[in-house]
Amino acid sequence: MPELLTHRRLDQPRPPHRFTVSFDPELFGQISERIARFLGTGKFLFWMTVFVIVWIAVNLFAVSLQWDPYPFILLNLAFSTQASYAAPLILLAQNRQDDRDRVSLEEDRVRAAQTKADTDYLARELAALRLAIGEVTTRDYLRTELDRLREEVPGLRSEVEKRRIRTSFRDADDI
Repeated sequence: MPELLTHRRLDQPRPPHRFTVSFDPELFGQISERIARFLGTGKFLFWMTVFVIVWIAVNLFAVSLQWDPYPFILLNLAFSTQASYAAPLILLAQNRQDDRDRVSLEEDRVRAAQTKADTDYLARELAALRLAIGEVTTRDYLRTELDRLREEVPGLRSEVEKRRIRTSFRDADDI
C-alpha cells in the first residue's frame, strides 16, 4: 500500500491556492469616517467649487485644451462616480456612529441604574438614621423630665438651685 505524502492530508481542507486579499474592516471603517467627515466640510465644498469653475472655464475658453465640451459629460460622470462612492462611505460612517451611540447609551443605562441603586440605599440609610435619632434622648427632653422630677420631689428643688448658683459663680471666675 502506498504511503500518503505528508503535505497532503485528506482529513483537512486544502489551503487556497489563489491570491487572497485581506483587509482590516476596522481600518476601512476609520478611513471611511475620515472621508465622510471631509465630505461634509466647508473646505471640501470650497475646493470642489473651485475645481468645477476651473473645469468649466478651461473647457469653454481654452480652445486647445477642450477635453470635455459644453454639455460637460465627463464632469457629470465624475460627479456621479464621486456620489456613488460617497454615499456608501457616509452610510458606513453613520452605521459606525450608531454602534458607538448604542454602546454609549447602554453604558449610560448601567450607570443610571447603579446611581439609582446607590440613591435608594442612601435613602434607606438616612431613614434608618432618622429613626435611630428619634429614639435618642435630647437635651430638651432631659430638662423637661428633670423639671417634672423636681416638682414631684419637694427637697430636690433647693439643691438644684444651689448647684446652679455655684456653677454660675465658677463660670464667672473663669472669665
